[in-house]
Amino acid sequence: MAWPDRRILDLFGIALPIVQAPMANFSTPEMAIGALSAGGLGSLPCASLNADQIRAATADIRAAALGPLNLNFFCHTPPAEDAAREAAWRKRLEPYYREAGLDPAATVPSVSRLPFDDAACALVEELRPEVVSFHFGLPNPRLVARVKAAGAKVIGSATTVAEARWLEAHGCDAVIAMGVEAGGHRGNFLDHDMARQVGTFALVPQIADAVTVPVIAAGGIADGRGIAAALALGASAVQIGTAYLFSPEAKVSAIHARALAAITDDGTEVTNVFTGRPARGIVTRLMRDLGPLSPDAPAFPNASRALAPIKAKAEANGAGDFSNLWAGQAARLTAMRAKHLPAKDLTLALAEDALARIAALSG
Repeated sequence: MAWPDRRILDLFGIALPIVQAPMANFSTPEMAIGALSAGGLGSLPCASLNADQIRAATADIRAAALGPLNLNFFCHTPPAEDAAREAAWRKRLEPYYREAGLDPAATVPSVSRLPFDDAACALVEELRPEVVSFHFGLPNPRLVARVKAAGAKVIGSATTVAEARWLEAHGCDAVIAMGVEAGGHRGNFLDHDMARQVGTFALVPQIADAVTVPVIAAGGIADGRGIAAALALGASAVQIGTAYLFSPEAKVSAIHARALAAITDDGTEVTNVFTGRPARGIVTRLMRDLGPLSPDAPAFPNASRALAPIKAKAEANGAGDFSNLWAGQAARLTAMRAKHLPAKDLTLALAEDALARIAALSG
């Protein structure tokens, strides 16, 4: 049976309407290779990599698999230094420092989360990926124009209809409709009220009705039922993240893997206490104690600086109390089925399941 909507397939040159989500610090080149080898869109998260690491990872992917590659970048505005807020955050975390036997006044490491800039754009022009995706809006229009001139299709995440319209108006070739169920950092950039964020299956048809470019559904999709439902609601493809965290190619710690294996349907929340920006993860002690959404957390990405020593000490003792264990609301669907499939096999299995569901629905 053929896929009901070929717009994303034709736009990206892929065989399956499945985008492997670019999950910073958790996705790997091997995960992208698996997705590409199956016929989906493989993605490499670049926000936490330097130029040489991006070059090396891209070369590894190109050498191992044919097909289009998505390079993903953040395009946030770096915050101004706010000494008072940093000091207040350190004071808020002081009891955890003392509990761990750490000096609350110790120097903390810097955080490197550079937004997409001229240097990153030059790298895109050098590497010429088929797709470039952005989180937290889009970079300067001049940079978007350069990316498109390099031959890449541009996509971005929208968490509301207004954001989807904005992305289309500013040059996106497709829009990711990111429901509140999705794991990891929220892609919001116009509306920062987390109480107003929309669920995937309410968001997808509204965005599909509001824009002319194809829509990629993301959030709460972990099996063929979710894919078939997203396509029925107007999406041309899906982006799947958390299900890939169970694959052997994922770079997850033993602590994260145990938490994923034991996750419940209500075991995640949207929190800002780890980085300063709302993101969905498995509930931990820090989230229960401080929030999950704390007004004390410094702006992204600076909240993670003072947290780093406590996190490292806890993880050394086998605890994830202060760790960002990102996961979406559908993680239990994968955990229940113990589907620790390699990325290629997972992509193929998801597509096969979706086609079977679509065939059954069409009689």
